[in-house]
Amino acid sequence: MKIHEYQGKDILRKYGVAVPRGEVAFTVDEAVAGAKKLGGSVWVVKAQIHAGGRGKGGGVKVAKSIDEVRQYASQILGMTLVTHQTGPEGRLVKRLLIEEGANIDKEMYVGITLDRVRSRNVVMVSTEGGMEIEKVAEEHPEKIVKEHIDPAAGFQQFQARKLAFALGLSGDAFKNAVKFLLALYKAYEATDASLFEINPLVITKEGAVVALDAKVNFDDNALDRHPEFKELRDLDEEDPLEVEASKSNLNYIKLDGNVGCMVNGAGLAMATMDIIKLAGGEPANFLDVGGGANAQTVASGFKIILADKNVKAILINIFGGIVRCDRVANGVVEAAKIVDVHVPIVVRLAGTNADIAADILKNSGMSFLVAENLKDAAEKVTKALAA
Repeated sequence: MKIHEYQGKDILRKYGVAVPRGEVAFTVDEAVAGAKKLGGSVWVVKAQIHAGGRGKGGGVKVAKSIDEVRQYASQILGMTLVTHQTGPEGRLVKRLLIEEGANIDKEMYVGITLDRVRSRNVVMVSTEGGMEIEKVAEEHPEKIVKEHIDPAAGFQQFQARKLAFALGLSGDAFKNAVKFLLALYKAYEATDASLFEINPLVITKEGAVVALDAKVNFDDNALDRHPEFKELRDLDEEDPLEVEASKSNLNYIKLDGNVGCMVNGAGLAMATMDIIKLAGGEPANFLDVGGGANAQTVASGFKIILADKNVKAILINIFGGIVRCDRVANGVVEAAKIVDVHVPIVVRLAGTNADIAADILKNSGMSFLVAENLKDAAEKVTKALAA
């Protein structure tokens, strides 16, 4: 689950991570009031959307007077902000963060996430702050320094010192960086986060180390331990179809293709999308209905898939391990009667009672295209697209 920058900074602040003072605003008047409350002579007006690259898109402005705060807030609030992460459709800005200015000397980067190859959390730092870390990794991988964390020992002070040295820091800035990194990792573990990204991490001319930006993502599977975080979810920032799918406990991710996929199991879903592409088609979504596929879940899946106007055919690929194939087949038939399905449907069922399931589909009186295997299914669905 993603949250906004200001929400992430509120959490970091509770764990002793240094962040600028700021005020959230939903209107221009609130933005002006927030700037006056913060005081000072320089403020930063920042669009709050779940995407990076806001500055390049015109969503971050430095104001040097209250009049400029009002001017920039008026410009940004309500704009459709397009960045490299939003896609060409952009995101509507509905809230702002008004933040105190910082006396910046250097911009750096720090990130924490799970390295799935090493099965350990990893803390990464780079002197190339303010840039897209993916670009740095591609062009200058040597500028990213990593420390993997032993889950039994935790993040040790010597590791934080090693990372601070890697950033070329000394004196007060070095001490503050070590303190910052230790506090940041403590927050990461305590909140069951899946990603902390501070870009840029700034060193001020006074030697302070401050998170000028904060990207915080939580592990969805751990949210039951943190009910307070569920309230931070902003449904306006999520794809409506993905939100609808989550209500039915379906794992759905919208893609750009024209073949709707309904599968049980994440691995099988990935394999299904791969073979669709190999056959010349383009998957329109990732949809995992789970191990207990029945008429209700299949019907919900149909509705979500068909809400995407780009879908021209549907491939149902179910392995009957936990659930019997004949039950799934009956569910598919019932769901197809409930939902107005107006595109070709290719069904491939394998596993327990697969032969019975095939007979159910063939004798349903509906025009299902029954596939013998996964390759056959992919070929039939791409052929149906051309028909």
